[in-house]
Amino acid sequence: MPLAAFASRRYSVLALSALACSMALPALAQNYPARPIKLIVPFQAGGATDVLARLIGKKLGASLGQPVIVDNKPGAAGIIGTDAVAKAAPDGYTLTLSLSNALLTNQFLYEKLPYHPERDLTPVYQIAMAPLVLVVNPSLPVKTAPELLKYAAANKDKLAYGSYGLGAYPHLAGAHMSTAQNADMSHVAYKGEAPMLQDLLSGQIQLAFASALVAKPHIEAGKLRALGVSGERRMSALPQVPTLIEQGLNDDTYRLTGWLAIAAPAKTPPAIVNRIADEVRKAVQLPEVNQRIAGMGFEPLNNSSPEVFAQAFRKDRPAWERLIKQSGVKLD
Repeated sequence: MPLAAFASRRYSVLALSALACSMALPALAQNYPARPIKLIVPFQAGGATDVLARLIGKKLGASLGQPVIVDNKPGAAGIIGTDAVAKAAPDGYTLTLSLSNALLTNQFLYEKLPYHPERDLTPVYQIAMAPLVLVVNPSLPVKTAPELLKYAAANKDKLAYGSYGLGAYPHLAGAHMSTAQNADMSHVAYKGEAPMLQDLLSGQIQLAFASALVAKPHIEAGKLRALGVSGERRMSALPQVPTLIEQGLNDDTYRLTGWLAIAAPAKTPPAIVNRIADEVRKAVQLPEVNQRIAGMGFEPLNNSSPEVFAQAFRKDRPAWERLIKQSGVKLD
């Protein structure tokens, strides 16, 4: 066969194959889902992420006509479960509902992450923001965030702040605050938020960033003093507490918040990704779901999408990278 004819025939075969694939994708999406969907939560059962996954999963199952099975795969700061999703078939039957640490910040913290969030995962829907409240022990003579900064600078090496893990936002934000004020504050890392709050209440540490869900009862009882919240808007759970930005703390550090979101393996067909996102949006917009999310101390996002999520990811990425590099934290 002449080379030109062979090349022409080969091109035709490739073109037909591409056409067949492009026709198959809409059909695949149209028939989706044809079997149960696995929603992997890379954290322990019973936590806020797990509760939210089961709430959203139940609504998705009803709207999609197939069960959504929540599968907890905890361990290594969300790495184990997230890696399982990153390596799953990109067919829409394996998803993750996870936190921003596993989907974004772990890539800057860990030397040997087995997946790359931006290469191996595709964004589906950002469900809620997870701002934190800066709280202090009432024995500290400060009532606003600027007053705390001045006090920390004037009392070098005398304050301690808590976190629920190296590289978590409470650690990074506290380290930034200490560095910016040249305050030499001590960092105390705890195995969870509950023991951190216990030591804050007893005065073993003086300040911390905490979730509204855990801190609110103590704030209302006068056992903790709320100075401000992270993020760009006030928490619906603590509407009387101003943001740190409102108080003049304009660094990117105080604009950042964690978030909860759904992601799928990379190369999942866009039609399927959009179908899932549409159904998640409908679920989040339900009054009972919206209220439940807000009641957990999160800020529900009623109009996210794959594109909106990806844009928010790109916006936050450099700020998180700078913050983690500034802290000097590197984990194995």
